[in-house]
Amino acid sequence: MSKYFGTDGFRGEANVDLTVDHAFRIGRFLGHYFERDRECRVVIGKDTRLSSYMFENALTAGLAASGADVYLMHVTTTPSVSYVARTENFDCGIMISASHNPYHDNGIKLLNSNGEKMEDAVIEEIEKYLDGYLPEPPYATGERIGHVIDHAAGRNRYIGYIISLATHSYKGMRVGLDCANGSTWAIAKSVFDALGAETYVIANTPDGTNINNACGSTHIENLQRLVREKHLDVGFAFDGDADRCLAVDERGEVVNGDGIMYICGRHMKMKDSLPNNTVVTTVMSNFGLYKAFDACGISYEKTAVGDKYVYENMRQNGHVLGGEQSGHIIFGKYANTGDGLITAIKVMQVMIDRKLPLSALTEDLEIFPQVLKNVKVADKDGTLADPDVVAAVEKVTADLGDNGRILLRKSGTEPVLRVMVEAPTHELCEQKVDEVIDVMRQKGLLIAIK
Repeated sequence: MSKYFGTDGFRGEANVDLTVDHAFRIGRFLGHYFERDRECRVVIGKDTRLSSYMFENALTAGLAASGADVYLMHVTTTPSVSYVARTENFDCGIMISASHNPYHDNGIKLLNSNGEKMEDAVIEEIEKYLDGYLPEPPYATGERIGHVIDHAAGRNRYIGYIISLATHSYKGMRVGLDCANGSTWAIAKSVFDALGAETYVIANTPDGTNINNACGSTHIENLQRLVREKHLDVGFAFDGDADRCLAVDERGEVVNGDGIMYICGRHMKMKDSLPNNTVVTTVMSNFGLYKAFDACGISYEKTAVGDKYVYENMRQNGHVLGGEQSGHIIFGKYANTGDGLITAIKVMQVMIDRKLPLSALTEDLEIFPQVLKNVKVADKDGTLADPDVVAAVEKVTADLGDNGRILLRKSGTEPVLRVMVEAPTHELCEQKVDEVIDVMRQKGLLIAIK
């Protein structure tokens, strides 16, 4: 496991876990790393957090000091940085964002020249450098010092690309958008307006400290209220850097990532545009999604939690649709990362193609109640392998049969196991989760319940 970088970049509280010195040094390393064989070009985007400007300056200084040319897209989305990196021949893309986290956190997401998450081998070298195991790169001098270039044009090209993906006019459609006071605040409305929608927007007045604050995809109740009060046809909520999107139907009911994958996967199958007849999910997708896929003859694969693993599976196996319950949806024909705006465009396409409201498109999808409890243990692997715990899990599996499932999963960052059950009723979920936790307690494996 990496010391600094997780599956979604280097993330933590600004100037506590992730400091301006980290950012400068990451820039120094990357500028030198990619400069070795050719002139290095790096594109940087950021979200609206107060600290994003500080980290942008630090990264830029480090990169230019190592001889790299730096192109600044300013406030923009993670998917737009991915798009520009892969279409404009950049060596590296950097997004400054902590996604759905509160404003005091921030993160550095690294993308390769294909707009994909940076290779592990490069991340390992960066971490060695941060820990002092690699020598300091030489400073560029004279004309070799890197240029810093305004590249707002890259953001505009991305907006044009998104608009080009729409297959219909949205004239007559009433659409609500929750921009999370984040990266889409100046982008999303312009896209939907350009396509002809009557657009209503909330959480589009960022002040540096209100990103994701009671808004966006993690606080979707505001968008639900807007859709109901304004009698809108649909609503879309993004997270801070817009790689996630959740939807709200015309009744004000939430359609999460599982629902979006069902709607789009089924439509793509009907249009004969779902290669391998397969959708890639993570192990946390709802049991009801799998039953619905079974019913309409769509195959699925399950990966570890993280859009990184979803994308790797898609790329390796030629699948074009995958994602997470949280709203990270990857449409592989159009992007190499989750893109909230593409997700919204694709949901709109299904609604208009089928001439149906969003609620009707999810009628055959029954989302099962879910209970998830975290337990702190001294030995995660030992607890998972304990014979009595294994037997308890097998008993729950047998009891649920075809009407539910149990999943035990290790936390990647804490001494915690996650015990999750999906079943026809919330009460049954609670009962079956507690059965397994009680066995752990009786065996002395449990330290505390969080």
